[in-house]
Amino acid sequence: MLTGAGRAFSAGGDLDNFLLQQKDVERRRRSLRNARRLADEVIGFHLPVIAAVNGPAVGLGATLAVLSDFVIMSEDSYLADTHVLVGLVAGDGGAAFWPLLTGLLRAKELLLLGERVHPEEAVRLGLASRVVASDDLRKTALELAHRLAGLPPQAVQDTKRSLNLHLKLAMNAVLDFSLATEGESFGTPEVAEAVERIRARAAKAKEAEQ
Repeated sequence: MLTGAGRAFSAGGDLDNFLLQQKDVERRRRSLRNARRLADEVIGFHLPVIAAVNGPAVGLGATLAVLSDFVIMSEDSYLADTHVLVGLVAGDGGAAFWPLLTGLLRAKELLLLGERVHPEEAVRLGLASRVVASDDLRKTALELAHRLAGLPPQAVQDTKRSLNLHLKLAMNAVLDFSLATEGESFGTPEVAEAVERIRARAAKAKEAEQ
């Protein structure tokens, strides 16, 4: 089972790291290699993976969730791939996998506009399996895990492998190109400008709270 340790499943990229990757090409390449490796590992893992989405799942975190075999979302969670909003190509999974799950036109709208996908909509679009109350999230995920553990293991594992061949085809056809172009986009001035805008908003919000 995958879930977040705090209020978020995965809150998205670190702003300081964005700036470091803009200046350091090798750091950028290493990060994108890790993203490719993560997709390989999740898709190729032999056991079913259950994502218990307990809060926002943003950027690569959203891709990690939807690559799982079961995506259970709490009522107060959401998915969002916001790469484009900060000047980046949606390269580490969104462009490769979301069209397979939602259809091409809907994926274009979600990825190009960086829109939040709330739980009921995520289920309707094929990005999530079910929605439960926040207090029931962990219990539901564990119950599902126990059900899966009681099934014939070879049948479960090779059915998963067969189904995930669809994801592997998408990965091999699209992911390397989209990661390469994401790497290029880190070098654009829009990324630094987006980081400054986000920091300014956060500082203003903090001042308002005081």
